[in-house]
Amino acid sequence: MIRILIFLAAVFALGLGFAWLADRPGEMVVTFNGYQYQVSLMVAAVAIVAVVAAVMIVWWLIKSLWNSPYTISRYFRVRRRDRGYQALSTGMIAAGAGDGALARKKSKEAAKLIRSDQEPLIQLLEAQASLLEGDHEGAREKFEAMLDDPEMRLLGLRGLYLEAERLGDRNAARHYAGRAASVAPQLAWAAESTLEDLTGRGDWDGALKLVEAQKSTRQIERDAANRRRAVLLTAKAQALTDSDPNAAKAAALEANKLAPDFAPAAVAAANLLFKQNDVRKGSKILEAAWKAEPHPEIAELYTHARPGDAVVDRLNRAKKLQELKRNNAESSMTVARAALDAQDFSTARREAEAAIRMDRREGAYLLLADIEEAETGDQGKIRQLLSKAVRAPRDPAWVADGVVSERWAPVSPVSGKLDAFAWRAPMERLGQLIDSHEDEADVPVLAAPAKPTKEAEVIDYPAVAKTISEAPTEPKPAVGDDQVTPVTAAAFAAIPNDAEPVEPAEELARLPDDPGVDPDDEAEKSPRRFRLF
Repeated sequence: MIRILIFLAAVFALGLGFAWLADRPGEMVVTFNGYQYQVSLMVAAVAIVAVVAAVMIVWWLIKSLWNSPYTISRYFRVRRRDRGYQALSTGMIAAGAGDGALARKKSKEAAKLIRSDQEPLIQLLEAQASLLEGDHEGAREKFEAMLDDPEMRLLGLRGLYLEAERLGDRNAARHYAGRAASVAPQLAWAAESTLEDLTGRGDWDGALKLVEAQKSTRQIERDAANRRRAVLLTAKAQALTDSDPNAAKAAALEANKLAPDFAPAAVAAANLLFKQNDVRKGSKILEAAWKAEPHPEIAELYTHARPGDAVVDRLNRAKKLQELKRNNAESSMTVARAALDAQDFSTARREAEAAIRMDRREGAYLLLADIEEAETGDQGKIRQLLSKAVRAPRDPAWVADGVVSERWAPVSPVSGKLDAFAWRAPMERLGQLIDSHEDEADVPVLAAPAKPTKEAEVIDYPAVAKTISEAPTEPKPAVGDDQVTPVTAAAFAAIPNDAEPVEPAEELARLPDDPGVDPDDEAEKSPRRFRLF
């Protein structure tokens, strides 16, 4: 657009110039070699412009002829390059689609048309073709050749890393990932593998530096970086607890500052403060963590903050935690445990039952069984509570990759992943408590027919008697079993409508050592009915 405007401006300027000369007539006289040439001023201007234009055209023709060999060669070179890039593009698409034969064919064609030093993607296409053909050794050689090219070095390291992972050589894979992470920490695959290697070796300082590099390159979000730093600092504090308590305390306090709701960091920081007789600051840390998320380890450390405290003092500290987080099952269980130690059975039973109402789980029933044993020793009730505990969902625990651990760990023992342990219920047994009234709601029952007002007539049914006698006999249930003998369809259909129903036999007396059924559960049960199927 600008060139067009410049051209129009030049034409307009020439038109104005010629119009100006036309309005001012004059003559131009030139004397050359004894001859005198006289022309008008307009003719002279036109002649000068024509001469300049002719010179420019002649110069363009001479220049075009002079550069024609280069122009022709450049045309064929550009055409050859376009064909090479077309082959390279087709080969990359074929490699992505898994067509190894076409990828190999196009890689050879692209290598003939384009020099590999000018286009590094040809090396990648050759390596991908080798992988598709199953030539892993050849692919590794090509990836190793890429390490000499600064532009292809990261690509070669990535290929060698994947090959080492395929072969199961974790050391080699982490070696290549470490080289890539040192050059480009923004690469997620390199940083994650290197982080697993550093945490697996217990190099917490190196892992912290890598996380800081990830944060500076904005590879991970700020909250995720703070969480990782908190986990690493907590692990560092646990490792230095015996050898360097001061460094361990500094790391634990920093971890708790980054993640106040992270229970292991709070426990580690408070434990180190308690060892240095700073009970007040450690208690504040535990209280803040308890408000965010109640955890039994926090409660255990908080109630035993002062080893010389009496059981009543520990109960008071447990009640203080309950005030911080009311209507919580963990708070009630904490008070119940402390009350059981203080032999305050009424408080222990009340809080344990409250915990069961809020969260029916195994630990609550076991705690209630301990209270029952300590207070009454009623073995029947104890066995009943233990049976409920067996059927109840398990208590939360530290779980990572299917492994249940009693203590928190920074990395998974299976995959080596950082911050893999989560506080949740294990997956081995999920479900809800099975109550007696829920059982009855799920089991269909048939009511017995009403007792007739008149005495049933005796009718002889030979066919029915024969059918019943030929039917296979079922084993009789043991005495006391709540079962009904199955009835065949033919025999059931042959029973007359006016037959008198048989009343159920009375239950046998309960043995003295039979724990029986909870009176509350027994009251909720509906009257026994006949179940025909």
